[in-house]
Order: sequence, then structure tokens, then C-alpha cells
Amino acid sequence: MSMKINKLEIENVKRVKAVRLEPAADGLTIIGGNNRQGKTSVLDAIAWALGGDRFRPSQPQREGSVVPPNLHIVMNNGLVVERKGKNSDLKVIDPSGNKGGQQLLNEFVEQLALDLPQFMEAPGKEKARILLKIIGVEDRLEALDRQEKEQYNERLAIGRVADQKEKYAKEQPYYPEAPRELISPMELIRQQQEILAKNGENQRKRQKLHQIEQDYQSVNAKIQELLQKQAQLESDLKIARMDAQGLIDQSTAELEDSIVNIEEINRKVRANLDKEKAEEDAKEYRRQYDLLTKALEETRKDKTDLLKTAPLPLPDLSIMDGELVYQGQKWDNMSGSDRLKVATAIVRKLNPKCGFVLLDKLEQMDLNTLREFGEWLEAEGLQAIATRVSTGDECSILISDGYVAGQEPPEPDEAAGQSKRWKAGMF
Repeated sequence: MSMKINKLEIENVKRVKAVRLEPAADGLTIIGGNNRQGKTSVLDAIAWALGGDRFRPSQPQREGSVVPPNLHIVMNNGLVVERKGKNSDLKVIDPSGNKGGQQLLNEFVEQLALDLPQFMEAPGKEKARILLKIIGVEDRLEALDRQEKEQYNERLAIGRVADQKEKYAKEQPYYPEAPRELISPMELIRQQQEILAKNGENQRKRQKLHQIEQDYQSVNAKIQELLQKQAQLESDLKIARMDAQGLIDQSTAELEDSIVNIEEINRKVRANLDKEKAEEDAKEYRRQYDLLTKALEETRKDKTDLLKTAPLPLPDLSIMDGELVYQGQKWDNMSGSDRLKVATAIVRKLNPKCGFVLLDKLEQMDLNTLREFGEWLEAEGLQAIATRVSTGDECSILISDGYVAGQEPPEPDEAAGQSKRWKAGMF
């Protein structure tokens, strides 16, 4: 069972002289009246009585009063809370007659319920943090937030490098006629020497052929005398011709041209290699970027799933970009009624045992908003005690000069020759 206030009696607290109130068990109880009449003092007195010294006013005793503050609150389970006497000592008595203290009250009193504006005026991210802590996903969501931020920053860096590589690759010239690898001058010279050596050998063979032909001609003139030598020479000639047949000299012009133009060729090769390397780098960084995008999307989905399955205190309430969102609207776009619903629901979630909240200064709300909020409180089984600068019919009670209208002390009885005075603690 959530704890609510059944009855309260307050004397000599701040501007309050004497007020007795039995708030509605569910819904909105509005304390009305003009400014500086004691409305807020009633809420401050309740907060002090139930919340302890943290809510004690700096000057609790009513100015001009010689009687110390007296607070008496009865909860819906019969628990009685009192603060009275010179030191405003706390006395808590449970329904069975056992005495307790502030620790017993702390079990069901939620601090923010005593000061709901503190929550409503908190920064947007602080509200969201409180909600996340309530539903038990703050640590997990913070971890996902950090992971999302790290992945986003890493992906951003990778994307920038990929863009740079792609841009660099596009700007690089490309020479399709250039060889795939850099040319070595020594290798060209070696190849040239091999060809020259081979050509030299061919030249020697040609010279040998020429010599044999000359010898043959000389011998042929003396054929009669040199028949034996002729036969030998014919044999040699046959062999020499076979050796020389099909010989083709290779040109060194291309190599010589390459040697002359090696720096220009190598420049083109390097340019082609740079372009290809940039393209490969760009592809790799783009692949990493795509992988990080997928991981980032999975992290964001985890966050969404976490909030979808979390036990949020209101339907259509969620957290987006670290801020509360209700029915698609962030806090600054919510109506006054929706803000009160969200704040009240979150405070109730903080401590389900606390079935009431205190609200100050509801005069900014129109009557329709008040009615809508009151109906929601009733439907949720929640109790709200609020103040409003008004003397209209929407007010449950009116306070004037520290008294509830209709509860003022009686005027002096002149016929009896004496005054009927208000007695502390007597209503």
C-alpha cells in the first residue's frame, strides 16, 4: 500500500497560524488564496514534518508567535507524525503504538515528492538520469552511450581518411603505357650488355664466314692444286653456313631509349603505384567504415531495445539523446499537465511506497490543465497537495492570514467579558 496523508494540523509555522486539512485520498487538493497568506508555508510544514531537518525552514516559528511550531500528520495507515515543543522534536507512532523516528519515515517518503519543482527545474539530462537510475538501466545505457560515442568517433576518423584517400587517388595521374614496376638502370645495362655480347658473337661468326669464303675463293683458283684442301674447306663451309643460318641481330634501341628516359618512366610508374595504393587504401578504409556503421547501428538498436523493455513509469515515456521524451515531445515542448504527469510518475517510481506529492505555484496552469492533471492523479491512485494563487472554485481550501477560511478563531465574547482564545493544538 502506498502511503498518503489522511489529515494534517499545522500551527505557527512560517506564515501559518493554524491550519487543519484533510486532503482527498486520490487526485488534486488545491490550497488557494492570495499571495503571502501562508499557502506555501503549509507545504513547507509537511515537507519538514515528513522529510526531516533537511527541509527545516531557516525560521520555522511564525513571526510574532510565542508558541513554538506544532505539526501533526496522520497517514492513511494510521501512522502519526508529530513535531512540537521548543526544539520541534520528532515523534512517530505506528498504528500498533510503537515509536519510531526519521528512519521509519524515510522508508516511504521520497525526497523529490516533498519538492517536486526541484525535479521539474532540473536540467533535461539530469531528469533522464534519474529515470534511468530508477528503472535500473543507467549503468548499461551509459556503457552503450560510451560505446556508441567511441564507435561514432572511430567511424568518423576512418571516414575522413577514406575520403582523403579517394580524393588523393582521383587526383593522381595514371599512365597506362608505363610498366608495372620501377625500372633499374643496372638491369637495363645488364640486358644491354647481354645483347651486345650476343651480337658480338654473331659478328665473329659472320667474320669467320667471310674469311672462309675468301679462303674458298683463293683455294678454288688453285683447285687443282688444293683438291684436298678444297674438300676440307667445303666441309668447313657447310658447317659455317649451318651455324650462320637464321641468325638475327637484336636491337638495343628500346633499351637505350629506356636508359635515356628512365627517370620519366619511373616517375610514371611511381605515379601509377601511388594511385593504385590510394585506391586500395580507400577501399580498405571504406570497408572499415561500413563495418563500424553496422556496429554503430547495432549499438543504437541495443539502446532502443533496452529502453523498450525497461519498466518505464508511463506509457509513451522514453529517453532520446539523453533527455526525457513523452508522447514524442521533449520536456520543453510538453504541456504543463504532461510535465506534471511525467514528474509525478517518476517520483512515484523512485519510491512506490510514497503515494503523495507536494506542488507549489500551480497558478500558471489554466483550469482545463488542472482538471486534466487531477483526473490523471485519480486514475493513478495518487494524492497531490498543491498551492495556487486563486480564490476560485477549483481550490479545495482557501488560506487567509495564516488560517483556513472558516477555521478562524472566534471573536472575543464581549457579553461574557472575556475572549475565547485559540489554543495550540486545538481545532
